[in-house]
Amino acid sequence: MSEPKQTEAVLSLGGNLGDVPGTFRQAIRKLESGGLASIRISSLFTTPPEGCGPGTPDFINAAAAGLWGGTLEELHALCKNIEVAAGRPEEHVRFDSRTLDIDIIFFGDLLYSDQKLCIPHKEAAKRLFVLIPVAELAGDWIFPGGGTTVNEILAQSRGTKEFTLISATRCTLPE
Repeated sequence: MSEPKQTEAVLSLGGNLGDVPGTFRQAIRKLESGGLASIRISSLFTTPPEGCGPGTPDFINAAAAGLWGGTLEELHALCKNIEVAAGRPEEHVRFDSRTLDIDIIFFGDLLYSDQKLCIPHKEAAKRLFVLIPVAELAGDWIFPGGGTTVNEILAQSRGTKEFTLISATRCTLPE
């Protein structure tokens, strides 16, 4: 009997309310108990809010990668359940503060889009707060349908003020 197919998945984690590193640790444990195996997590990066109202606290962002034995829809449901368990309302304003946001950036080499989900994440290639952490774990990953790696896209931003500011905030996830 053959093993179920394992798909490499790369996720982006973000939050700006409460104990974000603690929330990330809990989310990683729940991802693992939910079936994501061989999880690796990037450094944490502090980034200013984009598209949010005045006075919005900075975000902490990271990436996680692992092997998933189920469907994309099952992983998406797990991520949404973990967000809700962490205190994020199921129905929420897009550019609002949050305890936890988990986005699926890559799911193997899948190109997919429907009403709820777009893989690769439709804005990942434009967001340094996603690309910088993802590059630590999957810099050579080729964006499906694009033919360009994460590192190649990121190289275009190296040396910019935003890249320098985000990179300067790198820290590890505290135990």
